[in-house]
Amino acid sequence: MILPKVRDPRLVTIRRGGLLTDADHRLLSLWAATCAEHVLHLFEAEASSDTRPRDAIDAARAWARGEMRMMDARARGGLAMGAARPLQGAARFAAYAAGQAACVGHVAEHDLGASAYAIKAARAAHPHEVDAGRLERDWQRDQLDARVRALVLDDQVRRNAICWGVFED
Repeated sequence: MILPKVRDPRLVTIRRGGLLTDADHRLLSLWAATCAEHVLHLFEAEASSDTRPRDAIDAARAWARGEMRMMDARARGGLAMGAARPLQGAARFAAYAAGQAACVGHVAEHDLGASAYAIKAARAAHPHEVDAGRLERDWQRDQLDARVRALVLDDQVRRNAICWGVFED
């Protein structure tokens, strides 16, 4: 479970009564897609013929560009999560990251789902490297657009406990 019981109004779009602008919502979607894509090879190494996670990442970006309806992107996210279910370890987490990324257009807070699952994928791929998760987290943070950086970092602190502790220093 990566979504909080109480929504942060900074991550709810203005048209739904929150504070998140459409431009920042798109930036969160693009960042989530980048996080998921960074570990996608872990899925593709195990299931190279299954394009559902890659399609979900593409959908997240297409939604952010205004080229795909939110419902269509979200549906691709569900398909990517379906690709994850029969798998284990890094491949599973990488597919879940892609699925979460495609759902950011629906609920902005899925951005941390993509990020957290990507960190879990990196940890699972390198179980003997104690810094694997931290290195992935730091790489992700380096990819953040300055306009949403403070928001994402604050949200990582706020939701760290429900995101398996992957964001702690």
